[in-house]
Amino acid sequence: MIDLGRAIKAAATTGKVVYGVQQAEKAINSGDAKIVIIAANCPSEFLQSGNHNTKVYKYEGTNMDLGALCGKPFSVSALAVIDKGTSNILSL
Repeated sequence: MIDLGRAIKAAATTGKVVYGVQQAEKAINSGDAKIVIIAANCPSEFLQSGNHNTKVYKYEGTNMDLGALCGKPFSVSALAVIDKGTSNILSL
C-alpha cells in the first residue's frame, strides 16, 4: 500500500498535476491524464461515472481532506496526474 499523500506530493513536485474538476475533465478529454483522484464528495458525474479510458481512484475523505493531503490551502475535489515524475502514484 502506498502513502497517497507522499505520492501526490512527489507527482506535484517532480511531475505535473492539475487540480480541480474542470481541469481534470479537460485532461481526460484531451487524453493527457494518467490517473484521476477524486474526493468522496466530488460533484462531477462525469468523473464518477467511469465512462472514459482513464483510471479514477476515489479518495475516501472529503474535498477539504484531499486539499490538505495535497498541501493546498483550499479544497480539492479532483486532481489529474499528467506526468507522474518520480512518484509511484500510478500503482494505486
